[in-house]
Order: sequence, then structure tokens, then C-alpha cells
Amino acid sequence: MAALHVVCPHCNGVNRVPEDRLAAGPRCGKCKRPLFDGHPVNLTAASFERHVARSDLPVLVDFWAPWCGPCKMMAPVFQQAAAELEPRLRLAKVNTEEEPRLAARYGIRSIPTLVLFRGGREVARQAGAMDLASLVAWARQHA
Repeated sequence: MAALHVVCPHCNGVNRVPEDRLAAGPRCGKCKRPLFDGHPVNLTAASFERHVARSDLPVLVDFWAPWCGPCKMMAPVFQQAAAELEPRLRLAKVNTEEEPRLAARYGIRSIPTLVLFRGGREVARQAGAMDLASLVAWARQHA
């Protein structure tokens, strides 16, 4: 069985995890914390590249801002989606107020915007808030 590279949401260490062990609660070899905890990872410019480019898992990024009403409405839905979609998909959040260069780099024109990356490349994009069923279905369709 192939081993997948999985980036730790706590220390950003890259781990090799056998694909058939993803759902068995793997822990980071560096910090010993769980690789999957059912919560989106908050990414910064410093950690974004590592999570998106070094992970063999698809990464779904929510570009959002604290002042955005639809973003606030979707935050608990995105949290629930993380619990439902892990460990086959990593969910992450980028605060566009704190990381304007990342938002500009990916041409984020409205928020919330979801961008799905696979192998470091953007494969799908969806602007606007979504309910849980729609979000999970969209992510699974494009992952």
C-alpha cells in the first residue's frame, strides 16, 4: 500500500502515512499530536505552501475575513465539513485580512471563496457560502 505525505496541522511537519492507515488515528512523528482532529487548519503565508504543495491529500481552502457576514455564517458549516471529510481531505482557512498577498495571488475577489488544491494546483473554485450538504457534495465531487 502506498504511503501518503500528510502535513501536520500543529507543527507543519511532513509525515508519511500508509493510505490504509489514514482512518486509524495517525500521529505526527515530530510533535506526536493527531494528524486529523476534525478541525480546519489555519494557514498563514508561511505554512500555506507546505500544506498545499507537500500534502498528497487534496486541500480545501476557505478564503474568508472576520468582517464578512456570509463567512461568519459558513464558519460552523466548514468546521462540520472538516469532521466529515477528514482524513481523505484536509480543510484549511486563510484569513484574507491577515494574508492579503495570498488572497491576491489566487485572485480572490469575493469571500467566502473555496479553492480546492490537489498536488499543489488549483482544481476547483466556488464563491459564496454553502450549506453542509452542498459543501460536502461539492468537495467530494472535485476531490
